[in-house]
Amino acid sequence: CYRENILKTAKALVEDTKLLVSGAASSQDKLAQAAQSSANTITQLAEVVKLGAASLGSDDPETQVVLINAIKDVAKALSDLIGATKGAASKPADDPSMYQLKGAAKVMVTNVTSLLKTVKAVEDEATRGTRALEATIEYIKQELTVFQSSEVPEKTSTPEESIRMTKGITMATAKAVAAGNSCRQEDVIATANLSRKAVADMLTACKQASYHPDVSEEVRERALRFGTECTLGYLELLEHVLLV
Repeated sequence: CYRENILKTAKALVEDTKLLVSGAASSQDKLAQAAQSSANTITQLAEVVKLGAASLGSDDPETQVVLINAIKDVAKALSDLIGATKGAASKPADDPSMYQLKGAAKVMVTNVTSLLKTVKAVEDEATRGTRALEATIEYIKQELTVFQSSEVPEKTSTPEESIRMTKGITMATAKAVAAGNSCRQEDVIATANLSRKAVADMLTACKQASYHPDVSEEVRERALRFGTECTLGYLELLEHVLLV
């Protein structure tokens, strides 16, 4: 029942995505309508996904987290898409903002597809762990793209905060190795959820610290490079766990 509703609502959201992209080249009224429609649809989708997560029962909290993370990714992608649509409104087809819009639309569709795959995998206990790991790998890749962009963070933090956040990577690494050894679905799902948060927190802290007023440009470049290398190394580890 929940799966049918999620599928139907997700399809409606994909249609809203198309209207948003085409709306950038049309009137402000059409764009506003498309934005309002997509906001209503994502609210509905979040509700049916939450009901689906609740139906799993409290004895499987890690899988519930996987579902909630999937809808959070879709909501974030939609927010980014609406922002990109506003930036591209009334601009010529070869304007850089149009390329940003296409990129945002692609991420949006990727995340909706990922949500649907996750919903399907939840019904099959044998594939839950694999799917959770695949979704986490995709999420980390998207976070790395944001990290590598020229966008300056809204706030800065201290190098100490960045160092503190690397401890999460150490814990997640140990969890990933243990999951690779045990091959138990619940261990793999827990690893996926922990990895997702650990890497995202590290990337945020690293970028914020690298833009601290006391940090030189040379040090900033090194910090950003090491943040990228750490993430790529961790992705490689998760790919190995997935293979195992």
